[in-house]
Amino acid sequence: MNQFNSPAKENIVLFPKTLDYYQIQLTVMLESERYGEAMELLRFLLQCQGQEERHYEEWQSLLDWLEAAFPYAAQGGDADGAPSAEEQDLKEEDMARILAISKLEEDADYPDKLLKRVMNEPLSEATVLALEQLSYLEGGHVDEALTGWLQQAEVHPLLQFRTLQTLRRRGAQGAVRLSRGHEAAEVEIEAVPLQNDEFPPQVSQVLERVAEQAEVHEPTLYYFAQELWGQFIMSIYGTKEYRKLLDGEYSLLDIWAGALHQMVSESLNGNRNEEETRSMYGITDSMRFQFEGAYRSLKGFVKSSLLDK
Repeated sequence: MNQFNSPAKENIVLFPKTLDYYQIQLTVMLESERYGEAMELLRFLLQCQGQEERHYEEWQSLLDWLEAAFPYAAQGGDADGAPSAEEQDLKEEDMARILAISKLEEDADYPDKLLKRVMNEPLSEATVLALEQLSYLEGGHVDEALTGWLQQAEVHPLLQFRTLQTLRRRGAQGAVRLSRGHEAAEVEIEAVPLQNDEFPPQVSQVLERVAEQAEVHEPTLYYFAQELWGQFIMSIYGTKEYRKLLDGEYSLLDIWAGALHQMVSESLNGNRNEEETRSMYGITDSMRFQFEGAYRSLKGFVKSSLLDK
C-alpha cells in the first residue's frame, strides 16, 4: 500500500518544516537503498504545490533515473518472485553501474557533465546521485578533478564528505588536505566510512544514550536525532571536534547526547528546558560549558544546512 496516496495536487500544500522532513526521509531511503519507497515519496512530492521550480525539476529527474535504474522496485515486485536482500543489493548495484556505463557509451562527456553538476550545484539529491554515478565510471581524471576541487574550493562539509566517499568507492588512495569549516584537515581516503557501522563506536554510543532517554520521555524524538546526528558527524569528520569526540571520556558522550536531545526537542516542540535535559544525562554544572559548546555546534550546523538549501 502506498503510504503517500493523496488527493489532487491543488489540495496539497507543504509547509517548510514538513518539506524538510520529507527531504530527510528521501535521503534516508536512498542511503538505505529503499528505492521503491523513494519513488513513492517522489511521486507524492511532485503532486504538491507551492514549491520552488528547482525542487520539481530535481524530484522529476531523480524519479526518472530511479525508474530506469531499478525497474523491479518501480513495479513493486511480488513476494514470490522477489530476490533475497543480498541478491537485491547486488542487482541494484550492478544495474546502477550498467546504467552509468551505458550513459558513458552514449555520451563521452557524461563524466564531465556529472562533475559539473557536483561542483556547481548545491547539495541535493541530484548531486548525491551524480556522485553515485561517478563511483562507477573509470578514469583517473575524475579522481584528479574531485580531489583538486575539494582542496581548492569552498565546499559544504556534507558535500565534501559525500565526495570523499565517492573517491573511496572509486579506489582512490592517499590523503586529501581540505578546509573543513574554519580549519584545515587532512583526511585519508581509504579510512572514510561508507556505512554507519564503519564509524568508531563512540558515534553510535551517543545515539544509544539518546535512544534510552527518548524511549522514556519523548519516543518520536529519536528518529530526528538519528538523522541530525548522522548528518552532523559527516560534516565534522576529520576535524578537531571529531577527534575530540573520539578521544573523550564517557562524560563527553553524555554531553553530546544531551546537546543532541536538546537541539531536536527544541526543533520539534519549541521548548527549551535545558535544566531538565542536563538532568536526564547527568550533566553537572561543571560540564555546562562543554554542553553549551556542543549545542552551539549542532545549532550552527542546522543553520548552515538550511541556508545552503
